[in-house]
Amino acid sequence: MIIDTHIHFGSMMNVNMKKKTVLMAMEKYNISKAIVSNIQSIECDYQQKLLPEEKQIPMISSAKATIDFAKDNPGKIYAAIWVKPLQESPSAELEYYLKVNLEYVKAIKIHPFHSALSLTDEKMEPYIQLARMLDVPVIVHTAGDEYSRCEHVLKAAKQFPDVRFVMAHLELCTNNERAIEICSEMENIYGDTAWVPAESTIKFIKKCGNKKLMFGSDSPIDGLDTYAKNKQGQPSLYLPYFNGKLKEKLNDEDFENLMWKNAQDFYRL
Repeated sequence: MIIDTHIHFGSMMNVNMKKKTVLMAMEKYNISKAIVSNIQSIECDYQQKLLPEEKQIPMISSAKATIDFAKDNPGKIYAAIWVKPLQESPSAELEYYLKVNLEYVKAIKIHPFHSALSLTDEKMEPYIQLARMLDVPVIVHTAGDEYSRCEHVLKAAKQFPDVRFVMAHLELCTNNERAIEICSEMENIYGDTAWVPAESTIKFIKKCGNKKLMFGSDSPIDGLDTYAKNKQGQPSLYLPYFNGKLKEKLNDEDFENLMWKNAQDFYRL
């Protein structure tokens, strides 16, 4: 079994990831279950300028689309609700809708880069509190930019010790060392492997143990075959996760925990 904890759908800016592509890729690469978020919740562009009003959709609309995708594929697709903290606070309608759909809602997703806010900004706190109320984790995009640095997750995790945080990407565009160190220090911080090379995954498991890292991919960001190759046709960094090369360097328990058992337990699938 494989569970991918970091999959997207939706169309925004120059990216278009269709639901049918998500399902086709899962079928082709034997992905049994997935945690999926809707990129239509992006608030800012790549220069962190607010997208024009006609390209924004209300957060409740994005949430409903994500949950509908899960409802249409029960036991296969689960929802991570991508929130819009720069422009919206959690409404009573959103809170109620998530609460009555907890069968499908498995996380709150925060993208500091595309909201131009760090996780420690006061506008983020209502969403961390929402995750606490729903008893679901907060998945946080982490990277080397000023908004997405993993130190912000460390500070939030200390402030909210009863909330579980997932550092997606283990700080993208870095060597992952700082993210691994932080995960080893904090009981309530976990990681996923989206754009994380196999070598860093091995380092993580050696440093943090085999219970805190979950497979994730950003599929289908490079199309149907994101797991195998990039848009230029070059081999994907995920190949070692699928072709046995990573499994050869881990024991069976480590590999199974990474690829599905940790996610099953952590997200209560």
